[in-house]
Amino acid sequence: MHVSRKKEVEIKTFLCHFSLVHAIGFLSIDCGLEADDSYPDDLTGITYVPDGRYTDAGENHKVTTVYRDAWWGPDTRTLYTVRSFPSAEGQRNCYSLPTDVRSKYLVRLEFLYGNYDGLDSSSLKFNLTLGVKHWDTVSIDTTDGNDGYNVHEAVFVAWASWAPVCLINIGQGTPFVSTVELRPLGILPYPAVMGNVSLSLYVRSNLGSSPDDDNLVRYPDDQYDRFWFTDTYTEADPLTTNISTQSTIQPSTEFAVPSPVLQKAVVPSGNSTKLVFFSDQLDALLHDHFVILHFADFQNKKSREFTVSIDNGVQSSPYSTPYLKGLSVTGGWSSNSEGKYNFTIAATATSALPPILNAYEVYGRIIHDNPTTFSQDFDAIMAIKYKYGIKKNWMGDPCFPPEYVWDGVKCSDAGDKIMRIISIDLSNSKLNGSISNSFTLFTALKYLNLSCNQLNGTIPDSLLKNNGSIDFSYESDGNMCKTHATPSLSRNTLAVSVVAPVLVLAILVLAYLIWRAKRKLNTSSTDLAMVPELMGAPGHITNHWDHLQKPENRRFTYQELEKFTENFKHLIGHGGFGHVYYGCLEDSTEVAVKMRSKLSSHGLNEFLAEVQSLTKVHHRNLVCLVGYCWEKEHLALVYEYMSRGNLCDYLRGKTGMGEILNWKTRVRVALEAAQGLDYLHKGCNLPIIHGDVKTNNILLGQNFKAKIADFGLSKTYHSDSQTHISAAAAGSMGYIDPEYYTTGRLTESSDVYSFGVVLLEITTGEPPIIPENGHIVQRVKQKIVSGNISSVADAHLGGAYNVSSMWKVVNIAMMCTTDIATQRPKMGDVVVQLKESLDLVEVHGDRGDMENLASDTMSSMSTFGPSAR
Repeated sequence: MHVSRKKEVEIKTFLCHFSLVHAIGFLSIDCGLEADDSYPDDLTGITYVPDGRYTDAGENHKVTTVYRDAWWGPDTRTLYTVRSFPSAEGQRNCYSLPTDVRSKYLVRLEFLYGNYDGLDSSSLKFNLTLGVKHWDTVSIDTTDGNDGYNVHEAVFVAWASWAPVCLINIGQGTPFVSTVELRPLGILPYPAVMGNVSLSLYVRSNLGSSPDDDNLVRYPDDQYDRFWFTDTYTEADPLTTNISTQSTIQPSTEFAVPSPVLQKAVVPSGNSTKLVFFSDQLDALLHDHFVILHFADFQNKKSREFTVSIDNGVQSSPYSTPYLKGLSVTGGWSSNSEGKYNFTIAATATSALPPILNAYEVYGRIIHDNPTTFSQDFDAIMAIKYKYGIKKNWMGDPCFPPEYVWDGVKCSDAGDKIMRIISIDLSNSKLNGSISNSFTLFTALKYLNLSCNQLNGTIPDSLLKNNGSIDFSYESDGNMCKTHATPSLSRNTLAVSVVAPVLVLAILVLAYLIWRAKRKLNTSSTDLAMVPELMGAPGHITNHWDHLQKPENRRFTYQELEKFTENFKHLIGHGGFGHVYYGCLEDSTEVAVKMRSKLSSHGLNEFLAEVQSLTKVHHRNLVCLVGYCWEKEHLALVYEYMSRGNLCDYLRGKTGMGEILNWKTRVRVALEAAQGLDYLHKGCNLPIIHGDVKTNNILLGQNFKAKIADFGLSKTYHSDSQTHISAAAAGSMGYIDPEYYTTGRLTESSDVYSFGVVLLEITTGEPPIIPENGHIVQRVKQKIVSGNISSVADAHLGGAYNVSSMWKVVNIAMMCTTDIATQRPKMGDVVVQLKESLDLVEVHGDRGDMENLASDTMSSMSTFGPSAR
C-alpha cells in the first residue's frame, strides 16, 4: 500500500495521548540499526530494536538527509535506516519473527527508499512472502514528487514458533526494508483469519478529516497499533461532508476501532440520502477481497437508519447505529477481475438522518495452500540455527519452495501439504559446544552428519537409541577434523560402540519377554480359554491386554457388574457393541457399563480399539476409563457416567425433560468437543483418528460439560510421518468424509468433516440426512445464500442467539465440510474459531450489539456471512 506520511511530525493524535509505556508483546524492529542501539520511539513510546537477531543477510544503510530533515523531521527516527539485500545475498532473504503457535498477529513492514543507495532510483519492485505464500508486491515510485513510502500489513495465525517474512528479488531493483513490526491480536479481531487463510491489507481509512491534515492514528490510541490513515484511496459520489465530536466513543469488542477514529465521520452533502464509495485501484492480486465498515453515531438528535450493499451485492436489512458506541459490519468475500470494489450506504424511508460512515478497511485473501515444513521440525531446526549461529541460507521455510531449501537439509513430502525434514548435513560447519537435544526432535530424520566440527560432550541418549533408524555421523572430539579422521573417532568405531551394547540389550529384553509370555500363558490360560474367539482376532490382542493391566484400570468381575448395575436394571444406551447400563460402585461413584453383546457382528476389534485409545489418552474432554471386565464370555468397559446423556438427544428433543440447549451452551459444547478431538490429533505421541465423530458420541455431564466418547472405530498412526490409515469401517451415515468413498482412507481431516456436520446439527437441530431433502451440508448451503441466518437456525432457539456467533459457527462448519480434504481447517483452527464464537456470546449476550438491527439478515454483512463458495 502506497501512502504519504510527509510532515508526520505534525500529527497531533500522538502528542495528545503520548505514552512511554512499552506495549506488551510488541516486536518492533528498526531495520539497518546498528547492534545494541535500541531506543523508545518519541511519538509512541514503543521500543525499537536492531534487526541483527532476526535476519542473517543484508547491508545497513541510511536515507539521505533531505528525506530525514526536510521531508520527515526528527520525530520519525524509525525510517532513518534501511537494510538492503543485494543480489549477492541471494534471491530470498527473510526475517524470522517469534510467535506463539495458533495465536493471531498483525505484521507490518514499512519502506522508505530515501535514496539510501545514492542511485536516485525512480522505480523499484520486489515481492513479499508470508511463510511460503506470496503476500504482496512492493512498488516504490519516487516520480512526480512522491516520497517512495510504502507500508504493507497482514493478519495471520501463527503455524509454528517462528513466522518467516521474506523479501524476494524479482530483478527490478534491490529489495530493502525500513521497519518490521509484529503485533499480537486478541482472538476477537478479524475472525476471517484462520490457520490457512491470512489477510493482506489494501487500505485502512479514517474518514472525516481533510486530506491536507495528513493525520495518522495508531498506538497508543489503537491498542493493536494499526495505522489509520486519512482517506485518499476511495472516491465518493455524491460528495461528502465531514463531521466530528469530542465525546468519547466506546469501540466495539470485535474490532476495537479507537475512539479518535470514531470521533470523525462523513455524511452525504446536501440533501442526498446515500453514501457511495468506489475504487478501481485494487491490485489484481487482491481482487478476492472483502470490506469492513465501521460506524459510530454521535448525533443523537433524530433516528438514523440505513442499509448496506457491498460490491453491488444484496442489500442488507436496516441498521441503526448505537449512540457513542462502535459498530462494525463486514461483507463476505468478493471477486472482481477488474480490481474494483464499491459499497453503498443508503438511508431508509423512515430514517430522519442521512447515513454515516466513520472508517473502513479493505483486505485481500492469502490462502496458504502450499506445502510447509512440519511445525515441530521447523521449531527444532530454528533452535539448532540459533544455538550454533548457523548462517548459510537458513532463512524462511526450511523445505519449501524447493529452490530455497536450506543448505544441508533434505525434505520429504509427507502428504496433506506437510514437508518433513529427513536429512541434515552440518559437517564442516564450524559448530562449537555440545550436541543440541533439538536433534532428537526430528521424528522423521533418516540421516544426520555432524562430522568435522568442534563438538564435545555426550551424545543425547535419543540419538543413540535411534541409531538403527538414523544414519548418524559424528567424528569429533573437540578438534576440527583433519584430512584423515582419527581411527578411534571414526564413524565405524562409533557404530560398533553403539550397536554392540544395544544388541546385547536387545537380546536381554527378548529373553525377558519370552519368559514373561510363558508366565502369563500359565497364569492366565483359564481366562483366555474362556474367550476362544480372542485368540484368532486381529489387532495385537496382547498389546490391548497389556493396556488393561495398568494399575489405574480396575478389573471387575462379572458378578460385581451385576451388583453395581442391579442386574443391569437401568439401560441408558446401546450401540454396535451392545447395551450400556447405569451403575454405582461401592464408593458411590456413578459409572456407565458397556457390555459387549454376543449378537454383535462387529464388536470385538472395536471393543479392543476403544480399550487401547481410552487407556493411553487423558484429557478433560475425553471420557475416562474406570475399568474393565474380561472373563468367560463377558467383555465390558466401565467408564465415567455422563449424567446428561448425549448431545443428539438434546438436539432432537429426546431427553424427556423438554429441555432445550440455548445457543451459548451449544457453542460451549462444540468448543469442548473440538478440544477433545484436537487433543487426539495433536496432543498424543502419535495422532489418533476417532473415526466416528457424531452427536451421539458427544456425552454431556454436569453443567453440560462435553466429552468425546465411543472410540470403537478409532485408529492410531504408527509413526509421525504417516498421513492416513486404510480402514474398512469409517463412521456413521451422514458423517462420513466424501473422500473416504474414493480412497478408503481415514485422515485427521475425516474427523474434521464429521465435526463440521456436528456443527451444522448444533445450529439447525436437524439430523444429517432427511429423506427426500438430502444431506445437511447441501440444505444449509441452499439456505444461507439468502443471507438470513434465521433460515438455518434451530426453531427451538426462539430467535435467542447472537447472529455473529452463529454465522461464525456456520462458516466454520462449511469450511470443515468442503469436499476437498486439503482445504479443510485443522481441529486446532476450529478450536480457535469456536472460542471466538463463544466470546461473542459471552460479551454481547444472545443477540449482542446487533439486537436493534431489525433482522438477522444483516449478518450477511458480518465477517462470516454468506459468500461465494
